[in-house]
Amino acid sequence: MPPPHLRLAWALEAIPTDAVPESRAARTTMTDSTTTAAAAAAPTAPGECALALDRSHVFHSWSAQASLAPLAIAGAAGCEVWDFDGRRYLDFSSQLVNTNIGHAHPKVVAAIQEQAALLATVAPAHANLTRGEAARRILEKAGGAFEKVFFTNGGADANENAMRLARLVTGRDTILSHYRSYHGNTGAAVVATGDWRRAPNQYARGHVHFFGPFPYRSEFWSSSPEEESERALHHLERVVQAEGPSTIAAILVEGVPGTAGVLVPPPGYLAGLRAIADRYGILLIVDEVMSGFGRTGDWFSWQSPRINPEGVVPDLVTFAKGVNSGYVPVGGVLIPPAIAHAFDERVFPGGLTYSGPPLAAASIVASIDAMESEGIVANAARVGRYVLGPGLAALAERHPLIGEVRGLGVFWALDLVVDRATREPVPAATIGALKAELLARGLLPFTADNRIHVVPPCIVTDEEVERALAIYDEAFAAVEAG
Repeated sequence: MPPPHLRLAWALEAIPTDAVPESRAARTTMTDSTTTAAAAAAPTAPGECALALDRSHVFHSWSAQASLAPLAIAGAAGCEVWDFDGRRYLDFSSQLVNTNIGHAHPKVVAAIQEQAALLATVAPAHANLTRGEAARRILEKAGGAFEKVFFTNGGADANENAMRLARLVTGRDTILSHYRSYHGNTGAAVVATGDWRRAPNQYARGHVHFFGPFPYRSEFWSSSPEEESERALHHLERVVQAEGPSTIAAILVEGVPGTAGVLVPPPGYLAGLRAIADRYGILLIVDEVMSGFGRTGDWFSWQSPRINPEGVVPDLVTFAKGVNSGYVPVGGVLIPPAIAHAFDERVFPGGLTYSGPPLAAASIVASIDAMESEGIVANAARVGRYVLGPGLAALAERHPLIGEVRGLGVFWALDLVVDRATREPVPAATIGALKAELLARGLLPFTADNRIHVVPPCIVTDEEVERALAIYDEAFAAVEAG
């Protein structure tokens, strides 16, 4: 039996020819032999149909279209997904590092269904109870420094509007951001991004990049994380001075740069960013799209004692992904009173049709409530500290391909090298071979450049982590054996 959304199509295909109305049957007999042969060869199994429809009609992001061979996922629950043949995979990608609460959480699914029956959509100009409850819950988790939430469609336009707010309230233009970063695929967000995706999309103005700390592959010849932090901050301050502080609206950084390699900031870095921003009257924007809502073992990464023992607070915070695990597209900006009230009498020149729609808001309310009542954020912290982190370190001891293990919570990266002494990154072929071995053993991985990112849902159990570690172990052994 095909899944519900395909049953109508299957039922129509199953209608006998003699049941077709005369006019239609007559037209059918007029089809040429090529069309008849193509129809006979059409896929009949749900999985085959999913792939055929995808390859025929779906244009994929960040991809050369002709060579794609996507996995057709039929369903999911918890930390697992399965294909149309019933093969199950541990989802240690969390899709795009966003299913923090896991797949098909019953409370979130029920909340979306109930809201859809009551009020599926409403214009953002109207007040909506569910949207207000979602904003209140997000602000409670962020602490008392923020007053309002501007809801967006996702993380990219959250960053887009945070930069817009910063430019409007400062009257300045330039945004500083890391080279090793990803902030989204909209006009300014993709130019604030530092990786390869920026180069073919540089249509926005007013962006300058700088190197952030990365002790394992330091740009600053540092000999310790503390020295890396100090030298990276010196580099940033010189960039600020050279660009002209009076031209700079904001410094935009990810709480933990994610796609760039899970680059946990070294001691003192976030506090140093805050100090430089304050010294020159610049706003500090922290992008928590990937690192927020439990991923690092805290509600926001900037609340982590490891990352921010000084307790500094950003001026603006962006979010998406884990706020509702992507069940309905949504993102947003946390706004402090000083910036929010700058628009009490002045029109904010920005808006979206889907700014906090009820379905998204309901999923946020249910997600945050479930994460709190079920101890999901605490679980991510515990698993990372006592199970996943130590397990990955033990894996590195057995496999010379692993140059470094870094991360916290359920947010980890394995930096893979040809040689540990030179730290030369492995080629793409090695990553491709590892991905194939992992998939063959029933684990859905997240790969980026020369790295395997280990990013399961925040609900992951000790037993699931142990299963995954065994799969990683076997896959590395197979690739290293040639």
